[in-house]
Parts: sequence; C-alpha cells; structure tokens
Amino acid sequence: MPDKRVHRGPHPEDAESFGPSAWPQLREAVGDLSWLLSRGYADKSALKLVGDRFALIQRQRIAVARCACSDFALARRRKHEVPPAELAGKALLLDGYNVLTTIEAALAGGVIIQGRDGCYRDMASMHGTFRAVQETGPAIRMLGDLLAQLGVGRGRWYLDSPVSNSGRLREMIRAIAAERAWNWQVELVTNPDPLLASAGDIVATADSVILDHCDRWFNLARAAVTRALPDVSVVNLSPRAP
Repeated sequence: MPDKRVHRGPHPEDAESFGPSAWPQLREAVGDLSWLLSRGYADKSALKLVGDRFALIQRQRIAVARCACSDFALARRRKHEVPPAELAGKALLLDGYNVLTTIEAALAGGVIIQGRDGCYRDMASMHGTFRAVQETGPAIRMLGDLLAQLGVGRGRWYLDSPVSNSGRLREMIRAIAAERAWNWQVELVTNPDPLLASAGDIVATADSVILDHCDRWFNLARAAVTRALPDVSVVNLSPRAP
C-alpha cells in the first residue's frame, strides 16, 4: 500500500501507549534493558526479555530500545558530545533522515522521546521510502536557521541512496539552501553510518551505532526542538527522569 501520509504525526495508539500513566513502566523498562546491555546481553534477546516482562506492545518496545544504552555507551557518548559553542566556523555532518524526521514529527505533534543519553528521537518509520510531508520544508528551514545562529561554517547532509525519493529530498534541501544562501552540500550515499562513524568532523545524529563510534557529535535534534519548539511535549524515558 502506498504511503499517503501528509504529516509525520502520532500513531492512533500513542496517546495511551506513551501517556503519563505509561511513563513509570517505560522508564523502568529502559533501566532494565540498559542494565542488561551493560552486562553484555545481546540486544534482541534482552529487549524481548524486558518487553515480555512489562507486556509492552511493539511501539513501546521500539521506544525502549531507542532510549536504552549500556553504561559504557552512555559514558562514551557524554565524553564525545560537543556543546553548541564549539560549532562556530566548523563543518557539521548531518545524518539527514535521522535528524529531519525527528523535527518533522515534533512539528506534526508526533511522539518525541528522550533517551538515557539525552538525545531526542522520534517514532516515525519510513520502511525504505521517504515521502515528503507538510512539515518537511519547515523542518529543513528550522534546522538551517539554527545552524546559521550557531555559526556553523558548512553543513553537509548525507542521505541514504537506497531509500526511495532521496533524490527528490536532496533537490528540496539544495533549493532551500540556495534561497537562504546557506553553505550546504547534500550527498546520496549507500550507507551513511560507517562514513559518519569514522568522520573527523562533528556529526549531527541520534543514531546509536554512529554515536558509539564517532569522534565528536552534536545533539542537533534536541537543540532544534528546545530552541524553536519549546511547547513540544517530550516523553522523557530516562530511568532517572523525575
């Protein structure tokens, strides 16, 4: 069935699955999964164990998996995260879909979750195809305005070429950058993860695989949401959340 969505908004079950009454259980699940990962348990088996224990539905399991991380991963991510002040005059490599869909979801009222590492993530799923929604253009402009405010010297977007419509998104980003005179490049690559994980420049992503290997990273989605969309309700699933 073709994707006919015009927004990156919430799933019909999200109000109940991620409402306040579900937060304590989800936070405990994130804590348990993080504990297991810290002791070397395999991701899939650990998630099944935790998900079954708390009788989580599939979307809740996905959220818990995205928010948990081992103690070692948490310490490494904190050590390699850079503050906004360090971006001035620097190049920033953007994990395109990872960052963009989170901003689209925030603009559309979708669920935004905060993980143990402080990153903001969304619950959207593209299934190998990207469909531009009403929030796509505004999200690109919002990110660009923030990068300009932070004084980023050059932005380089990386989009997954196997994802359908990546070429169209590339042209949209290029057109908006030209309108605003932003120094941006947009590249289609087969798999951005290894490229970004080994990059010497600062990376903007919330992808766990990249975060656990890259030299420096910036929490761009969180910075954009907190600065431009302060009224967005973020579901904090960190085990230490109040």
